[in-house]
Amino acid sequence: MNLLILGGTKFLGLHLVKEALNRGHEVTIFTRGSVDSSFLPKQVEKLFGDREGNLSALEGRKWDAVIDTSGYVPRIVKDSAQLLSKACDMYAFVSSISVYKDFSKQVDENSQVGELEDISIEAVNGETYGPLKALSENEVRNAFPEGALIIRPGLIVGPNDYTDRFTYWPVRIALGGDVVVPGNSDAAVQFIDVRDLATFILKAIEEKKIGTYNVTGPKETLSFKDFVEVCKEATQSDAEFVWVEDEFLLEQNIGFWVELPLYIPAKENMQGFLTVSIDKALSNGLLFRPLSETVLDTLNWDNTRQIKQEDRKAGLDPLKEKSVLKKWNKRNDVGQ
Repeated sequence: MNLLILGGTKFLGLHLVKEALNRGHEVTIFTRGSVDSSFLPKQVEKLFGDREGNLSALEGRKWDAVIDTSGYVPRIVKDSAQLLSKACDMYAFVSSISVYKDFSKQVDENSQVGELEDISIEAVNGETYGPLKALSENEVRNAFPEGALIIRPGLIVGPNDYTDRFTYWPVRIALGGDVVVPGNSDAAVQFIDVRDLATFILKAIEEKKIGTYNVTGPKETLSFKDFVEVCKEATQSDAEFVWVEDEFLLEQNIGFWVELPLYIPAKENMQGFLTVSIDKALSNGLLFRPLSETVLDTLNWDNTRQIKQEDRKAGLDPLKEKSVLKKWNKRNDVGQ
């Protein structure tokens, strides 16, 4: 197949390019050129432009399908989808599970999505991200009424993930020692290896599947305790996990999800955010590599970055972690 990827130089886009080439497809990417793409294989065609006002490089071309990894604003997604409706029969849009309105319970593809009070808003932030993605999905469906593939991933993890959200845990646990781990050890966690996501998207396109799919994992429920234990075993670490109660973490101003990734306090009533139904994707071929492989590959990639601690985008600062541990141990000693 001849595929167009809107993006293609960072994280998911990069892994889509690699997997598409491995599967024998021809690949064109459309990018602003702000990120170095010289490392991509020579057979990848590069088109340059800007999704906001400069799509001329896409005009007059034909592809079998397009994969949109970089659509966040409905107006901008509409422009590309309408233009490309004349260029191909299928449009795969990478959305997000954040589209859903209510995470107090488990959600599936039929659950209600969030809405904006003012649909003219285009600023992307924590409150608008999900509703804007939902509106963007609608623009794709309008332009491709018989060829829209909507992918709603959970947290995307693995090599080349510069958000550090998942990466924090393999890196921190590999260092060993006492590790602050949050709240309820039985709390569920969900995420999807970027390579498994790329494989699912490409397989769906090859099989000409359309519709909406939640794509996260793993197949069976994974507890936070089991997750960190896999990290410990995979990295052959001597880490000791110190389970710290939600209330205490909040007292210490520990930010959930960012400072302690994959953690959401029970009081937020968002258990559905990490227990999303993926039955539809599983029945349509979603597969997962072993978690230990994701952990080790992420750690090995991170070791190539040579990044300073203060430059990481997520994770608990080492000095802050030591302070929390000291106070937690002191409190428990007093209570005994």
